[in-house]
Amino acid sequence: MTEQARDTEALIRDQIAKHAVLLYMKGTPQFPQCGFSARAVEALSQIGRPFAYVNILENPDIRATLPKIANWPTFPQLWINGELIGGSDIMLDMFQKGELQPLVEQYSSAPEA
Repeated sequence: MTEQARDTEALIRDQIAKHAVLLYMKGTPQFPQCGFSARAVEALSQIGRPFAYVNILENPDIRATLPKIANWPTFPQLWINGELIGGSDIMLDMFQKGELQPLVEQYSSAPEA
């Protein structure tokens, strides 16, 4: 493993550790760059709790390294409390079943009034 790869892996692990609800996505919540990322942002936004994100299009090293760490090949990827939840299909399924909201609410602080 190269030093750059180790640095990238350390950066990813740090991001996951620092942010209780973290979405690795294409684009930003304001300007998603693919339909899957847009749907993931929509589900999280409906819950109404803050979440962190990383635009993998601006971070090619993260885009290349994260699938190896997560053992998950596609984006977006939602991480909650250090664990990979899954991509947009899993997120939407959990959202529709009412399973995603309590998980996000448990780990994300309430929005400031």
